[in-house]
Amino acid sequence: MLLLMGDVLNYGPRNGLPEGLDARGVADALNPMKDEIVAVRGNCDSEVDQMLLQFPIMATYSLLVDEGRKILLTHGHVYNKQTLPPGNFDAVIYGHTHLWELSRITNEGGHSTLICNTGSITFPKGGKEPTFGILDNGTISIRNLDNQVLAEEKI
Repeated sequence: MLLLMGDVLNYGPRNGLPEGLDARGVADALNPMKDEIVAVRGNCDSEVDQMLLQFPIMATYSLLVDEGRKILLTHGHVYNKQTLPPGNFDAVIYGHTHLWELSRITNEGGHSTLICNTGSITFPKGGKEPTFGILDNGTISIRNLDNQVLAEEKI
C-alpha cells in the first residue's frame, strides 16, 4: 500500500515551478495503483489536482488501523506534532515541513504517540537529503533514496 501525505501533483502557487515538474506524468504513474493508495490533502493540493487522479486526495486526514494500532495520516499543515486532533493515536505520520523526524511525545494522560515526518523525496529542505518512510510490521523507518535506514522506531 502506498500512503501519500499530500502535495501530490503540485508545488503550490507561492513557489516557482521547478524544471522537470510533470504533474500529468505523476498522475499517469499513480493512477494504475489507485486501489493500493491512501492519500490525504496537502496545502498545495486542489480540486483541479483531484480531477487528474483516480483516487481521493481531498481529506485533511485519514485514520489507518494496523493490527490494532491507530495511525493518523495527515499532511501536517492542519494537524502535526504541535496541533493534534482530540484522541489517542499510536502514531501520527505527516510531511509538510519537508524535514524528516521520528520522535515520541506523551500527552497529559500519559499516552505515548510516535511522531513521523517523512521529509520529502522531491523537495527536501534544510540541506537534508531526500527521504521517505516505510511502515512495516509495526515499525516505521525513515530512509534515503539508497534505501539506507536513517532512523527506525516501533509504534
